[in-house]
Amino acid sequence: MYANSRPVQSNQSGVHEQLQAVVAKHAATAFRKPVSAVNLEAFANSIAAWKAHGDVPLILDAGCGVGLSTRKLAQAFPDSFVIGVDQSADRLSRDIRWAADLPNNFVTVRADLVDYWRLMLAERIYPQQHYLLYPNPWPKKSQLGRRWHGHAIFPVLVALGGRIECRSNWKTYIDEFASSLHQLSGIAVHTEMHDSAPAEALTPFEAKYASSGHTLWRCGTELPPSPGLAEALMNS
Repeated sequence: MYANSRPVQSNQSGVHEQLQAVVAKHAATAFRKPVSAVNLEAFANSIAAWKAHGDVPLILDAGCGVGLSTRKLAQAFPDSFVIGVDQSADRLSRDIRWAADLPNNFVTVRADLVDYWRLMLAERIYPQQHYLLYPNPWPKKSQLGRRWHGHAIFPVLVALGGRIECRSNWKTYIDEFASSLHQLSGIAVHTEMHDSAPAEALTPFEAKYASSGHTLWRCGTELPPSPGLAEALMNS
């Protein structure tokens, strides 16, 4: 049932030629869309759950989908607390297959990541680890601004710091993500193929892509929190 996924198709060849200019523009301009009350409440509740767990490191599972990755990360890092964030209530409700033997060091929350990341930065809450696992690739060349590294929120993501890892089955997405991270941080970003057996996959998408014979890619690096970038984003 899994081996039926087609590789990403795109009319774009290689890293988008406008990526560097787009990232620079977003780094110089604050993103001032008002934060919704719904997202503010979701943020407050999830952060309260983390703080109630004690003084432990925070792991953010950004775009957690059905939450399998959140649970697996919580099991892999029992001395941390994992918050899985996704904007889809439907996806977050599809967790019945993993209802047994759940760890207690995680929570999933429905929220828009654009607001959630900005609220984290405003409260100076810096994750120790930060995962973006198989985000929508938006593969058309005209869709650069819908990819996370081409979005106006990307400088906020970088300012939060932490060990960041992004995975995709589209090499161009990973190459662009790594390039944008390096552009804003000045830190080298490691990119590599990621071999994953379906049974060991962090997400259902990873299992499906692996079973379908896709080449999987990931990039990652250790970013320090960037209060200077944070202040610039708040005040520009």
